[in-house]
Amino acid sequence: MTDRPGPGDAFPDIALETPDGGSVKVSDFAGQKLVVFFYPKDNTPGCTTENIDFSGLKDQFAAAGTALLGVSKDSAKKHQNFIAKHALTAPLASDAEENGLSDALGIWTEKQNYGRTYMGMVRTTYLIGPDGTIAKVWDKVKVKGHAEAVLEAAKAL
Repeated sequence: MTDRPGPGDAFPDIALETPDGGSVKVSDFAGQKLVVFFYPKDNTPGCTTENIDFSGLKDQFAAAGTALLGVSKDSAKKHQNFIAKHALTAPLASDAEENGLSDALGIWTEKQNYGRTYMGMVRTTYLIGPDGTIAKVWDKVKVKGHAEAVLEAAKAL
């Protein structure tokens, strides 16, 4: 998918599985700001750091009227273990379905590492306004300082 949704576009309203077996979608957050951060895999160094950083700032995001949602292709069970292992407070959801949310956004894509080609998640964060439209996109995120930068953008929105 070359035509990825960007600022001003409606964020796709596709249901994701929560670790408790329920489901969540962007329309559940109507009327408030929302940060959806997509990351490749639970319990890997960068992804763990990113989730800990967002969890550590959860109260400040809440004070800025902004909800958080971390998303990967990991199963709900893996998310439960990840949350427990690192005492994460930022909610997580699983985008394990074929043609799911990350596919609709064009961030589940072919990647290469050490000459090997595979499908993977591009670390991407979306700031969504109270009306469900995308306010800002961070592509190919570098983890260090990222959660703080997103918080500043959320406060400014």
